[in-house]
Amino acid sequence: MLSDTPTWLITGCSTGLGRALARYVLQQGHRAVVTARDTGTLEEIVAGHEDRALVAALDVTDPASVADAARRAEDFGGVDVLVNNAGYGYVCAVEEGEDAQIRALFETNFFGMLAMTRAVLPAMRERGRGHVVNVSSIGGLTTYPAVGYYHATKFALEGLSEALGKEIAPFGLGVTIVEPGAFRTDFRGRSMRQSATRIPAYAATAGAARDAVLAADGQQENDPVRGAAAIVEAVTSQQPPTRLLLGNDALTQARAKLQAMGEEFTAWEKLTTSTRYAEPAN
Repeated sequence: MLSDTPTWLITGCSTGLGRALARYVLQQGHRAVVTARDTGTLEEIVAGHEDRALVAALDVTDPASVADAARRAEDFGGVDVLVNNAGYGYVCAVEEGEDAQIRALFETNFFGMLAMTRAVLPAMRERGRGHVVNVSSIGGLTTYPAVGYYHATKFALEGLSEALGKEIAPFGLGVTIVEPGAFRTDFRGRSMRQSATRIPAYAATAGAARDAVLAADGQQENDPVRGAAAIVEAVTSQQPPTRLLLGNDALTQARAKLQAMGEEFTAWEKLTTSTRYAEPAN
């Protein structure tokens, strides 16, 4: 259970859903630790809310920066809700991936989330209240060509989040995995990275999918402001969900994935159950 005026620590507030969420929680009268690598991008968010906002420089891939942000948040009154939002996309066929880019992607999308979570959990656990919100994607449930490495980071995030939720529930803490569909942010534009390598053999498959992802920039059907409002409503509810899908597109894709999995499990059920030891003969 959160207080009436919880303090949120939100990573990646310079753009997109993180920016919309930081602005929204402050407008709702909550307190917020608003973070980005470049704090100059945050001035407009906190203007008029200086008494309830703390601006902190944060690079989730830098252990010293993570520790400093967590310490400053505790000095500000402690974190009630941690939102691990910082992240970006990377498109290419799996064979086209570049080692340095792949590792950098995991450092931000997965290990950055892990570092922030481990930094704030001790104080949350001691207080006996708090909630961790890990921003995944519908790409943490389903997959498409050219997005494999991004999917991998989000599948890892979701597995850890599920286990974490079970571990910290006895302390009065919770975890919500947010799975947005396509939101009209710069995720598919300025923030998107791609491999410089393009293998001709993939032109009609992963190559076409890569181009389609980038071409959809600015046409996404979901509004980040409404997404932010949905996150706040879910987290401040009596029983926050383990998973929160955002967007009709996310819901449609999730249901299709579950149906396809169920059908395949049923089709192979006989072989699946054939591995049990045979009963000894009488």
